[in-house]
Amino acid sequence: MRLLRIAGEGAGALAANKVRTFFMMAGTIVGIASLVVIMAIGKGAEKKVRLRVEKFGPRAMMLIAGGGKDLPPPDMNTTTLRLEDAQAVREQIDGLEIVTPQAWRFNMDLKHGTNQIQAVVWGVEPEWHAAWNWDAVEGDGITSDDVATMARVCVIGSSIKRDLFGDADPVGRTLYVNKVALTVKGVLRRKGTGGMGGVADFDNRMVVPITTAMRRIMNVDYIGAVRIVSRDATLMPKQVEAIRKLIHDRHHITPPEEDDFRIVTPTIIARIMRGTSRTLSWLLGSLAALSLLVGGVVLMNILLISVAERTKEIGLRRAVGATRRDVFFQFLMESLVVTFLGMLLGTGLGWGIAMVLSRVTPIPVVVSWEPFALAALFALLVGTFFGVQPARRAAKLSPVEALR
Repeated sequence: MRLLRIAGEGAGALAANKVRTFFMMAGTIVGIASLVVIMAIGKGAEKKVRLRVEKFGPRAMMLIAGGGKDLPPPDMNTTTLRLEDAQAVREQIDGLEIVTPQAWRFNMDLKHGTNQIQAVVWGVEPEWHAAWNWDAVEGDGITSDDVATMARVCVIGSSIKRDLFGDADPVGRTLYVNKVALTVKGVLRRKGTGGMGGVADFDNRMVVPITTAMRRIMNVDYIGAVRIVSRDATLMPKQVEAIRKLIHDRHHITPPEEDDFRIVTPTIIARIMRGTSRTLSWLLGSLAALSLLVGGVVLMNILLISVAERTKEIGLRRAVGATRRDVFFQFLMESLVVTFLGMLLGTGLGWGIAMVLSRVTPIPVVVSWEPFALAALFALLVGTFFGVQPARRAAKLSPVEALR
C-alpha cells in the first residue's frame, strides 16, 4: 500500500507538468518504436527466407553459367555450360535424385493474334516439372517424345494465359515466339512472384522442349543452367564441392582463374537475404540504442532539474515524517512511470509503423509478442538506471536546508 501511495504521488507530480513529462518520454518512445520495428522486420525477413528456400527447394541446387556472382540474373554471354556437363554431373556425382538442364532467354516476344507480350522462355526436359515441383494444371507437361522430336509445343504460365488468351482456353491454340509457331499443350500451376531465375513474376514464363528451344528458337549449342535435386540435404555440401571440381576439370579451370559457373544452394539464398535484412536491422538497432541512451540522459537531467525546483516540497515532506527512502522511491517511481508510459506509446507507434511498412513497401513484417516483452524490459532498465541518481539526490536533501 505504501508503495502504491508513493507511486500515486509520483504520477500526480508528472501529471502536473505534462510538457516536461512528454519530453522525458520522447527518447523512450522513439527507442522503443525502433525496437518494435526492428524485431517486426527481423521476423518478417526470417519468414521470407523460409518461404524463398521452400520455393527454391530445400534439397535443390542450380549450376548456372557465368561466375563472379552468387545469385541470378544469369550471365547470358557465357557459352561454356553444355548439355554434356549436365550428363557428366548425372553420371559421376553420387546421391542425386534429379539432374535436368535448361536453356533460357529473357524478354522474348510472344504473339497470339493481335496480343503481344514479352516473357521468359525456358527449354527443359520432362524432369523439369518434378525438379521444380511445377506441373501443368491444364493440359499436359513436356514429355520425352516432345524432346526427342523437337516438337513445336509449349506449356505456358498463368500470366501468359491471361495476357495472350484472356478467358479463352489456350490448350490447342497457337502462339508465336521468335517467329516459330508453337501449340499450347498445357498451363503451369500458378506460382506468384519470386526471385529465382531473374524474373519477378514466376508465371510470366513458358517452357518448351529443350531441343526445340536450342535448335528452333534460340539457335544455340549451350545451356543456361542445370537444376539438381539431392536425395539427402545433408549430402549437399560434399556434392557441391564434387560438382565444382568436376566442372573445373571439364572446363580446364585452374586457380587463380575465375570460375565460368556458379552453384546456388538454399544456404546461399538464405545468407544473402539475411545479410540484406541484417544491414537494415543494424541501422534501426543503432537508432533504437541511441534513442534510448539520449532519452535516458534527458530523463535524468530533467529529473535533476525537477529535484532542484521541488526542494521546498521535498523539505516539507521530510519535515512531516517522510523518510529518505520514501523520497527516493517517489522520484524513482516517477522515472519508471515515465519510461513505462513511453514504452506503451512507443510500442503503439512501432506497431503502427510496422503495419504501414507492410502495406506500402515490399519489406516483410511480422509482429509478435517478443518486442513488447523486450520493450518492457528496456523500459525497466532505462527507468531504473537513469532514475537512481536524481532519486538519490532528492533523498539526500536535508529538511532544514530544503525549507530555507
